[in-house]
Amino acid sequence: MNTEIKYLELLSKSFKNIAETSTEIINLQAIMNLPKGTEHFMTDIHGEYEAFNHVLRNGSGTIRMKIDDIYGDTLSETEKKELATVIYYPKEKIELILKRDNFNVEKWITNTIYKLIEVCRLVSSKYTRSKVRKAMTKDFEYILQELLYEKKELPNKKEYVECIVDTIISIDRGKEFIIAISDLIQRLNIDHLHIVGDIYDRGPSPHLIMDRLIEYNNVDIQWGNHDILWIGAALGNKACIANVIRICCRYNNNDILEEAYGINLLPLATFAMKYYSNDPCKRFRPKEGIDNDLTAQMHKAISIIQFKVEGLYSERNPELEMSSRESLKYIDYDKGSINLNGIEYQLNDLNFPTINKNKPLELSEEESELLDKLKISFMSSEKLQRHIHLLFSKGSMYLKQNSNLLFHACIPMEENGEFSELYLEDGYYKGKALMDKIENIVRLAYYDRKNVEVNKKYRDFIWYLWAGRLSPLFGKDIMKTFERYFIDDKTTHKENKNPYHKLINNEEICNKIFKEFEMNPQTSHIINGHIPVKVKEGESPVKANGKLLIIDGGFSKAYQTTTGIAGYTLTYNSYGIKLASHLAFNSKDDVIKNDSDMISSHIVVEHKIKRMKVKDTDKGKEIQAQINDLKKLLKAYRLGLIKSN
Repeated sequence: MNTEIKYLELLSKSFKNIAETSTEIINLQAIMNLPKGTEHFMTDIHGEYEAFNHVLRNGSGTIRMKIDDIYGDTLSETEKKELATVIYYPKEKIELILKRDNFNVEKWITNTIYKLIEVCRLVSSKYTRSKVRKAMTKDFEYILQELLYEKKELPNKKEYVECIVDTIISIDRGKEFIIAISDLIQRLNIDHLHIVGDIYDRGPSPHLIMDRLIEYNNVDIQWGNHDILWIGAALGNKACIANVIRICCRYNNNDILEEAYGINLLPLATFAMKYYSNDPCKRFRPKEGIDNDLTAQMHKAISIIQFKVEGLYSERNPELEMSSRESLKYIDYDKGSINLNGIEYQLNDLNFPTINKNKPLELSEEESELLDKLKISFMSSEKLQRHIHLLFSKGSMYLKQNSNLLFHACIPMEENGEFSELYLEDGYYKGKALMDKIENIVRLAYYDRKNVEVNKKYRDFIWYLWAGRLSPLFGKDIMKTFERYFIDDKTTHKENKNPYHKLINNEEICNKIFKEFEMNPQTSHIINGHIPVKVKEGESPVKANGKLLIIDGGFSKAYQTTTGIAGYTLTYNSYGIKLASHLAFNSKDDVIKNDSDMISSHIVVEHKIKRMKVKDTDKGKEIQAQINDLKKLLKAYRLGLIKSN
């Protein structure tokens, strides 16, 4: 009782008397009966900012669906498309519309404002006025509230509402108001955003995606293998740094490093020109953008450095069983071949000017100095460190929320369906315990840097998460980077998926995972990314009778020829779960000029017979706990156990 009184006394500092406590109980109890907010799930964005940004703006096509619900046949298809584009890109669309010849600007602005008010009323109807107000821009907060909650159809209100709109236009604030209400619609359309891994690599603008996510209050991120690679690089792990630079060179994205994050690649360029200026670097030409010799030379130079560093990391961490990363040791430099698993393969490139064939993993003095400079550059990049901080403040290995279990790639499993065991630090871990232990190690690597030797082990383990056999983020038995560059025989390129990816077609395996994570198998879903769904070959993203959903459909342009689409997204609102598949996004300019949008097809995965309310969610459980505490406080006030202020 004494402990509870102490807690209630602390609570009484926020709710000072019976009146304040009662008001909060009434408020929270009312919130419990509002419809559940919309959750939006995205994964494997891989730096494709324009497509990502558009999907956020159009809510995976849900804004256009709301326009259809409101206006049906009362607006033409052209008018509905234009209204949708105004909501997505108000500033740019208005500027384009205002350039039309013989155009009645005031009439268009007036009509558009009234249409937007109706759309905003619909998207805000599931929230409290307080929550809607907090989402508003301060410039128009009062006006937006009046227009949303006062209807001109009501007696005595018609002239009042019309006067507000007329005045907005007469003082030349119509354009700014349309921008403000469109922004509010976008904010309210998505209540919570889930990013199920892989923001980084391949695409040109992961930094812009991170900037956008910083603006979101309700967002969480489940780390992907590409995200963990950048985390390792930002912490100074040299193997991760080399991998990050290699991938940027491969996709012609050095601007991300140099311009976005201020990382100096000049020392690498100088080194590459010194040793590879006469090398055609055929296997290292950039896959995207303009082909150029310097990028190819830098690509090869950093790749060789990567193979050396990874080999050294493998040797100093034998317990990680990463000897496949020691490829340079298996080369016969006189014969120009490599021995892998007892089979000899001819190499397609024999120019290794920086390798000492007697000590192939040894870094030259120049290479060591280069890596030290790159490490300093990564660790001192203020913007990169800010983005990595977001990955920790909003990120995790997995998330359980509203009967959904989110993780990027897999829970490592054996062929027989048992969870794989991995030895970490003080014992063997598997299943949920493995995920929890990994997150603990990664967080200690970031936050606790006093014990240098222990922290070095933790940072080396982050590299393992990028490419290790039992990494839940990688989900394959091996990464064949060296083989893909230097061996033409494609049988050596094969990377086998963890058995998890076959087993998940079985409902019993999904149920086993739910039980491991203390979730109800009857009502829960697993949501993954990582493995692109080959839609054009007939593969379905829905597995195990709807228990598991893989929503990697190819946001990354590099995968779209494989998948046949341009990404999946998932929405979960009060009516159920809906999967959206998207066709390729042309450009923002195309949407603005032609009202083209991003064509999406929707599949209802689960429909709720009874509409879900806040009280049916995890947030509802938290609110109920608050209500229970407040009722105890109310009783304590009435019994005189706590003095009211």
